[in-house]
Amino acid sequence: MAKPASIQIKLESTAGTGYYYVTKKNPRNHTEKMEFRKYDPVARRHVTFKEGKIK
Repeated sequence: MAKPASIQIKLESTAGTGYYYVTKKNPRNHTEKMEFRKYDPVARRHVTFKEGKIK
């Protein structure tokens, strides 16, 4: 069987709260790092989340 093309990544909060989301990404189609504005419940506001690796 072939390996799946998607990998799991961690979207880390730039607010410094340590909160993160886990999502999937296909690195063949999206070579640049992902960046989203999502809700951070620790900071209680929308902040930018940047891609990081899962250890």
